[in-house]
Amino acid sequence: MKIFDVLLLAPFVGLLWLPFYNLQTPVLFGFPFFYWYQFAWVPVTSVLIWLAWKKGSRT
Repeated sequence: MKIFDVLLLAPFVGLLWLPFYNLQTPVLFGFPFFYWYQFAWVPVTSVLIWLAWKKGSRT
């Protein structure tokens, strides 16, 4: 497995373990941590998928 393919596991692991982010604080723009943590993974996941696609296509 290539290093960029392993990066695709980060969103899965980051969102899989619910007790890690099942918190009220810190609050960002009125949203509890539980919500903004999940929303923050959306652009991060998009960038990771793009990286795996671009770097993986050069093999």
